[in-house]
Amino acid sequence: MRGLTLVGAIVLVLGLLAFVVPIPPKEEHTVKIGDAKIGVQTEDSARLPPVVAALLVAAGVVTVAIGARQKG
Repeated sequence: MRGLTLVGAIVLVLGLLAFVVPIPPKEEHTVKIGDAKIGVQTEDSARLPPVVAALLVAAGVVTVAIGARQKG
């Protein structure tokens, strides 16, 4: 089952990246009065909780192991 191993590897890499790469959420608030437009854009740098990243890593390892076991 090459597909299952590939999915597991992708989940594993996403889990490892979740520990390091922040997810930048952006919000934009605008008010339009006639022809004038006033806006404020906020940006925050937040990471996924470590528990979620650890669960992704564990799920990726288990999926890769199951895919490798089904091969041979």
